[in-house]
Amino acid sequence: MAALEAVAGAAPAATEPSDDLTADHVRTLYEQTPVTLASHAVVLAVITLMFHAVAPGRLLWPWAGAVAVLLALRVWCWSAFPRGDAVPVARLLAWRARWNAVALATAVGWGSAAWLFYRDGTHFHLVALIVIVYSYMLGGVQFFASQPRVYLAFVCLGMLPIIARIATDGHELFHLELAGILLLLFGLTVMLSAMYRRAFESTLELKVATERMARQLKLEKAAADAARRAAEVANRAKTQFFAAASHDLRQPLHALGLFAEALRARSHDEQAVQLVNSINHSVDALEGLFGELLDITKIDSGGVEPQPAHFAAGGLFRKLRLHFEPIAFEKGLALRFRGGAHAIYADPVLVERIARNLLSNAIRYTEDGGVLVCCRRRGERVLLQVWDTGVGLAPREQERVFDEFYQVVPGAALEPHQRKGLGLGLAIVKRLAALIDAPLALRSDAGRGSVFTLELPLGRVVPQPAELPPARQVLGLRLERRLVLVVEDEPSVRAGLEVLLKSWGASVVSFDSVARCADWLRQSADGAKPPDLLIADYRMESGRTGVEAIRAVRARFGDRVPAIIVTGSTMTAHEGEAQAADFHVLIKPVVPSKLRAMIAFKLGVR
Repeated sequence: MAALEAVAGAAPAATEPSDDLTADHVRTLYEQTPVTLASHAVVLAVITLMFHAVAPGRLLWPWAGAVAVLLALRVWCWSAFPRGDAVPVARLLAWRARWNAVALATAVGWGSAAWLFYRDGTHFHLVALIVIVYSYMLGGVQFFASQPRVYLAFVCLGMLPIIARIATDGHELFHLELAGILLLLFGLTVMLSAMYRRAFESTLELKVATERMARQLKLEKAAADAARRAAEVANRAKTQFFAAASHDLRQPLHALGLFAEALRARSHDEQAVQLVNSINHSVDALEGLFGELLDITKIDSGGVEPQPAHFAAGGLFRKLRLHFEPIAFEKGLALRFRGGAHAIYADPVLVERIARNLLSNAIRYTEDGGVLVCCRRRGERVLLQVWDTGVGLAPREQERVFDEFYQVVPGAALEPHQRKGLGLGLAIVKRLAALIDAPLALRSDAGRGSVFTLELPLGRVVPQPAELPPARQVLGLRLERRLVLVVEDEPSVRAGLEVLLKSWGASVVSFDSVARCADWLRQSADGAKPPDLLIADYRMESGRTGVEAIRAVRARFGDRVPAIIVTGSTMTAHEGEAQAADFHVLIKPVVPSKLRAMIAFKLGVR
């Protein structure tokens, strides 16, 4: 038995499988052991019954006892085999060597039966014995598929004794022919085992390749997940950067506009006024750039929630006409609107933002002809279209025009006013269109113009508000005998507000923190005149906000004190807080005309 174990353990497979596959094979051997033992027990009983009346008992019973001992040994091996996934491969290989040794010893038992009982009984006994032994050898092919040398030893121990016994028996006719046939079967069995072994090796290779591919896919998935997480972190970092930087970037820009407007009020020099106008135009352009960047950031951060409503296209057209008609007139372009009677069901603010970007681009890139904004009904949908007779887009440009930071490169050189911007306008349009689930299409011919089409749901016709008479201009707003509190921690902005408000005639009391404002409130005498207006920055010292200043002032002077929050951050959702605390919000940089209009509205000045 020890020699058999040495042979069984030392014989390597032609193809060395992986440790996992070797472990699977050993477990499979022991899992199939009960069925094999049952069949061997039946065969042992059959041979014993067949030969007990014809074979000498002194040979039959020791042989049957030896085979039964081997079967019992296999039963013990099966019961003692360690089951579990944590068994080391080296230990499993030792148990495979035991299994091989017992199987080889059993093959010796079956092969010796033919040698011992060949001359006993009839030809039926001989044929039955040959068939039984050969079937046993043939059945071992699948068990030894990964161990070709062990199987060769197994089939030699089982078949060669009976072939030798028949070949050397001179009393039977055709004994050599029968031995030759059995030898041929022996060769075919060995060949069959080789074919099965190759198929088994191919299966192993496929399994190993599948496992390797699965591991590779797992690694690639992990890498992809890591890259996705890194991209999300980078995107959040970008969003947080813009959110944090916008406040600081807008502060000096806001102060610049305030100082420029104060300079206009003090100067009567026409050239100085023109310089102030240029400064205001530059501030306005920079505000547009900030708006594009922060729009992209706000959309990416999920800070834009569509709020669909029914509205008429005519109201949208009036707003667009008010803003863009002077710009189109200055360029000598005809700006027309058609289809204002159609109703749309979508977020009116986001649709207006999309239309503004499309119309701004159309006017910017059109030098001759005109621009048409129209609505057309198509079934249960409304097509909002912006047509222009501008430079148009080549096919290669149309594929990339909605990409971030991509700017069209036409054949002709662009004018300075056409080159401004960051190339984010159409990227914002695409994202907003996706946000409101409105398909966006583009048709364009280079040198002839373009048409952008936004497909929107059809809405219900809503009553149109009466046309309001134009408001009186507030360019000459005067704030004599008005007290304005300013709470602003940025010195330049605070100084700019003071100069501008005083130039409009207001009395100004300013503070650089909420705490100083609170101290002033505590020290103010009973019956002191309440301020007419409070203007406060949102983000203040030590995490405090201008809303706290509003609450403190109103706690001292009553809830009727009007308030304006001026902030450089567009990432914070101020709407709910503004409604709850009854204040209005202006986003820096605030063009002085907007500030003047807001003050006039808050104070009831017309």
